[in-house]
Amino acid sequence: MKLHLGTRAAALAAAALLSASLAYSQEKTPSATAVNAKTSVAGEAHRTADGHPDLSGTWTFGIDLPPGDLQKVVDGKVIRVHYDQSARHQASHNVPGALPWEPTPSYRPEFQEKVKYLEANESKVDPVFYCDKPGTPRIGSPRKIIQLPTETIFLYEDISGDPYRVIPTDGRPRRADANPSAYGDSIGHWEKDVFVVETTNFVDDTWFGENGYMHSDKMRVIERLWLTPDHNLAYQATVEDPVVLTKPWTNLARVIPPNNDPIEESPTCKEDDGHRLLNLDHHLQR
Repeated sequence: MKLHLGTRAAALAAAALLSASLAYSQEKTPSATAVNAKTSVAGEAHRTADGHPDLSGTWTFGIDLPPGDLQKVVDGKVIRVHYDQSARHQASHNVPGALPWEPTPSYRPEFQEKVKYLEANESKVDPVFYCDKPGTPRIGSPRKIIQLPTETIFLYEDISGDPYRVIPTDGRPRRADANPSAYGDSIGHWEKDVFVVETTNFVDDTWFGENGYMHSDKMRVIERLWLTPDHNLAYQATVEDPVVLTKPWTNLARVIPPNNDPIEESPTCKEDDGHRLLNLDHHLQR
């Protein structure tokens, strides 16, 4: 179950930081819906002045379905809900431009028991259930993208505090004084028509996915975003962590349609909510 649970301070800071950028974006770049309208006969997406596909716009927010059957006891009877994700996986296998993906990360032997424990006790130990930040790449694709000449800005809707990320694209070096964080320190570049974001400098107390997918502070995340032929946004992430993984892990590509609904402030996260969650261990906490 992918739940994103923590301060309005991030949203307020984002609003202050991005006020000028938003004005620029609204004047210079189209929304995602406008991108659909501004296509040539050949189906070529609108491009910015520097020739790159314009990813700017507001995109659909979505969370993954639970990874398996859920059950609880009601009046002495076991109530079970089954979530069949096979159709979603089949549809995502054929995303144009997607990299091969793997169902699960390959952990080094010394970490396998810990991952099994975290997965089996997810609703008790998953940090996001107690208002911590989901981090990158678990937070997934951005709700809004603002593509500017020297940086690209990702805005998210998340109960942990509606975070944002400012991603330099002008070749500037990483900040030497940046503190480790859940979302890391990102820089972006283009590989043909794919926007590639490389992120390092993480704290080690987030998970990069549900199911107990822990990582070390040496994790490196490579996110890829591009427009599909029908002008939806495609998103895929690769996780590298030589401390805990035997090889890089790439998740399933997601296709996100445009959605111009306004971004709204997420509800306040309360740590006590984590005790009421039903998850992989199949039990309510109380």
